[in-house]
Amino acid sequence: MSKAKKLLNDPRQVVAESIEGLIAASHGRLEELPPGGVVVRTMIPEAKVGVLVGGGSGHEPLFAGFIGTNLADGAACGNVFAAPSPDVILCATQAVDRGRGVLYLYGNYAGDNMNFDIGAELAADEGIQVQTVRVWDDVASAPLERVSDRRGIAGDVFVIKIAGAAAATGIDLDDVASVTARARDNTRSMGVALGAGSLPETGEPTFELGDDEIEVGMGLHGERGVAREKLQPADVIVTRMMDYILADLPFESGDEVCLLINNLGASTMIELLIATRKVHAILSEAGIRVHDTLIGSFCTSQEMAGYSISLLKLDEELKALYDMPAESMALIKR
Repeated sequence: MSKAKKLLNDPRQVVAESIEGLIAASHGRLEELPPGGVVVRTMIPEAKVGVLVGGGSGHEPLFAGFIGTNLADGAACGNVFAAPSPDVILCATQAVDRGRGVLYLYGNYAGDNMNFDIGAELAADEGIQVQTVRVWDDVASAPLERVSDRRGIAGDVFVIKIAGAAAATGIDLDDVASVTARARDNTRSMGVALGAGSLPETGEPTFELGDDEIEVGMGLHGERGVAREKLQPADVIVTRMMDYILADLPFESGDEVCLLINNLGASTMIELLIATRKVHAILSEAGIRVHDTLIGSFCTSQEMAGYSISLLKLDEELKALYDMPAESMALIKR
């Protein structure tokens, strides 16, 4: 498999330079703090719970792209596909704390779990209270009885939206963590990969698929899914993905959901819209109403070809929080 072509400068500086670009595009709404990889809002309201997201870079616009009004207050950014270090996490925690504690929100990966836990211990030494919600929405990565072993994928977007809105209402840290965990527990996702992304420093693919192969349930970094098989029509693949998702919560007739069709990096809008069409038909037949649909690149893996489907089951409180206006580089809701 040939190396990927990218328009870069020094491949070792891709994270630093991409953050510089994000800061420039924010027109003063975001800033980066030393030791680097710490991106925060310049105007965080006082007397609110801070919301800190983070994880490895390479999934842009996740995570720093979701810093903004009624969303995250800051992000701790690691190198490509690598967890941020504890000192980066501590610096970001100190920057977003407004005296009412900080919620850590990130995908459920071993490196992130370890470093954010260390960051929380360091923050406690500084007198900052921290609570953690790990996102584990990927139904392909572990059975339901081991839900806390599942990895986080694009469902992070829904959980960040709820967390940021909840914190903006002025409720305390325990309540922000509680409603955020409920959003996490009401979110299910699954992806399908048609082709690999690559590592910027080497250009080498993160996994290999044959020209006529797909991986159903593949993770963001090339982790194995539930099946590797021959390419089939979109409706067949989407139906299989939805069978897994709907059965897992389970979702039932009468439920109301938000839907995210997430581009993993290299799929076209035509493909995403064809998937959206089929998902809406499946949900309608199941008696499930779609409150809102997001389509686009929210949680990527460089130029990985494919997409993921995420559903957030709403209740009255989650719906009100989801509908709160929000604005960031990656998500605007009015």
